[in-house]
Amino acid sequence: MPEYKQFPLADTAEGLTEADIIAWQVKPGDTVTVNQIVVEVETAKAAVELPIPWAGVITELLVEPGQTVEVGAPILTIDVDPGGKAAPAPAPAAAAPAAEEPAEEEMKPLVGYGSKAVVTQRRARKGAAPAAPVAAPVAVAPAPAAPVASVAPSKPKGGYVPLAKPPVRKLAKDLGVDLHALTGTAEGGVITRDDVQAAANGSAAPAVVSNADSGYDPATRERRVPIKGVRKATAAAMVQSAYTAPHVTEFLTIDVTPMMEFRERLKKSREFAGVKVTPLTFAAKAVCLAAKRTPDVNAVWDEAAQEIVYKDYVHLGIAAATPRGLVVPKVRDADSMSLKELAIALTELTDVAREGKTTPAAMLGGTITITNVGVFGVDTGTPIINPGESAILCLGAIKDTPWVVDGEIKVRKVLQLSLSFDHRVVDGQQGSEFLADVGALLADPAVAITY
Repeated sequence: MPEYKQFPLADTAEGLTEADIIAWQVKPGDTVTVNQIVVEVETAKAAVELPIPWAGVITELLVEPGQTVEVGAPILTIDVDPGGKAAPAPAPAAAAPAAEEPAEEEMKPLVGYGSKAVVTQRRARKGAAPAAPVAAPVAVAPAPAAPVASVAPSKPKGGYVPLAKPPVRKLAKDLGVDLHALTGTAEGGVITRDDVQAAANGSAAPAVVSNADSGYDPATRERRVPIKGVRKATAAAMVQSAYTAPHVTEFLTIDVTPMMEFRERLKKSREFAGVKVTPLTFAAKAVCLAAKRTPDVNAVWDEAAQEIVYKDYVHLGIAAATPRGLVVPKVRDADSMSLKELAIALTELTDVAREGKTTPAAMLGGTITITNVGVFGVDTGTPIINPGESAILCLGAIKDTPWVVDGEIKVRKVLQLSLSFDHRVVDGQQGSEFLADVGALLADPAVAITY
């Protein structure tokens, strides 16, 4: 007899309450295995692919792509006993027990499903009498593996998400057809295989996205987009930080010509062959060294406990602009890394962030952050501290600037730094000393050997 379970939206990271369904990887009738990826969702922190903790046959998808779902709400139904297979007879005592699939209590679903009991019920198929519910709920236990973040899809145009089933989406991808450019001919505007094939053959009409879908109002000439996902989480975090931590920002302008010359020498060295060394790499190393001399900037104010917590490690956050908004993944134990190791770690971190593959876990637990507005040609800024931290360093653009050297005006490579810090934890003296140390290390990397 069929046994139906409902798969709930997982809590993929601490504090998440909802997620947007991006795309289904399965359809009704598909057979799935334990921990097979079934759906891609976007949370407030990243795009994540969710695995299912059971094997069976998908019977119903309960949520359309583009919809926002609360954590714990069911998103699909699965028959975990297709065909009503009878339980195998017990094996003789002398023989090892055999089974086609592991017992349910032995299955190891991935992290994110928590220890909450998931109500298991027998769901009636269409046209059939409803089945009786299963007596006991199934508790899904967490396992050590982490969810895998996915490649971010193209940003929906005007907030519009085209409606199409997973096989149709795959067909469109294989044929190079943009679903946003199509008008679905099925009921409710759903795009069909025929619509995709027609577009691939050049015979489909362009899509007309309704004002209701796009959020655009011709009367006011304004477009309204719902606040959700990364943008919503970032806004909440910045407001919380701005209103709870008394910010102080200090500025420092330095000549980094020696650093840039040293960078060129490293690029030609055999040890750094193929390694991307950027000004951010030097800044990351400088922050780690300077934090050892001024540990206050790497501490945090614990309001609940009424304590200042000093961290004996540096989990360095790197603010990265992505198509989904600002994310701040961390380099764990950055203070224990060499310059080369930092360069490699930063390259991997920023590449993963830009591709939308950063996992929610990679953005938790930072101790201090660097934001680099210089990549946009901006001189400096007054950054807002990330919640749970006490300082953030901002790097401006490195520009050729007239500079006085030994009494003469010369053109030098000049960089502006700004440091925002929480004045509850970091006094003006400590903040100034830290910023001066970072500046000294960037102005002359040889100073590092004196630390």
